[in-house]
Amino acid sequence: MSITETGAELTLEQHLDRLRAMREIRCFEDECHRIFAQGLVRGSTHLCQGQEAVVVGACRALRKGDTMSCTYRGHGAVLAMGSPPDRCFGEILGKANGLCGGKGGSMHLTDVERGVLGSFAIVGAHLPIATGAAFAARYRGTDEVTLCFFGDGATNIGAFHEALNLASIWRLPAIFVCENNLYGEYSPLASTTPVERLADRADAYAMAKARVDGNDVLAMHAATTAAAERARAGEGPTLIEALTYRQKGHSRSDPGAYRPEGELDRWLEHDPIAVSERALAAAGVDAERLDAIRAQAERTVADALERAKGWPDPDLASRLEHVFA
Repeated sequence: MSITETGAELTLEQHLDRLRAMREIRCFEDECHRIFAQGLVRGSTHLCQGQEAVVVGACRALRKGDTMSCTYRGHGAVLAMGSPPDRCFGEILGKANGLCGGKGGSMHLTDVERGVLGSFAIVGAHLPIATGAAFAARYRGTDEVTLCFFGDGATNIGAFHEALNLASIWRLPAIFVCENNLYGEYSPLASTTPVERLADRADAYAMAKARVDGNDVLAMHAATTAAAERARAGEGPTLIEALTYRQKGHSRSDPGAYRPEGELDRWLEHDPIAVSERALAAAGVDAERLDAIRAQAERTVADALERAKGWPDPDLASRLEHVFA
């Protein structure tokens, strides 16, 4: 059985797999919210509840060998690439078994084995790195693609324009995904950016573009699949603007009081998990199966957190490893 929406065609099981992944990311971020309040997190956290369909839809369209880089709001993207949730928790908790040995923390998750080139705390800093990764693939003569997530605020950073310009000149196999959640930190998009449709910025670089509902995992799958096919065929990069919304504040210290009244409620009605569950129910999936996916995600994440809590802190000597001087 297939479900076809907005040009995306997935089997029923594939759609259920993506719902499962979104549920696990949601549970993971909810647990991060709790352990931060308990004082267990080393540093701050920037959570992605509400944006799960963007990363799951895009990352699930990649192949083994492709790479991804993302922002400090990157827990979901890293998990969507297949990184183990216990090792992600371990990094956030500063444990020796974390992805980076407990030395990177929430904003610096990296898992090169799974194509995760890193999440970056500096706005826009990873866009040139994504362009470099795409150049490396072209230089090696492979058909690997690199995927780069960034927020709407990063489209005003010089690195954004430089990275897209070079990627287009050299027709590199890159997919640039703007997670347009309407706010650059605390500033609404209209107060910082004169362009309403951020995808239109691709026109300045003669680059392919798409503007999609970022809360529809099928739409994200379709847009990313098309962009990856273009990239592998040597037709150059694509800029995808994914319209979405973060349900929490910018960081754990932000209550989000600057949002207009009713805005959050309207977006909660278009929650990406609810969007998928409604589509699956319409396709004949019963409520019991959807409930089972939620329950399994909660168990998976809870078990991963308990394992991570039991891991040791890094040895003091490890602070001198992996440094240049």
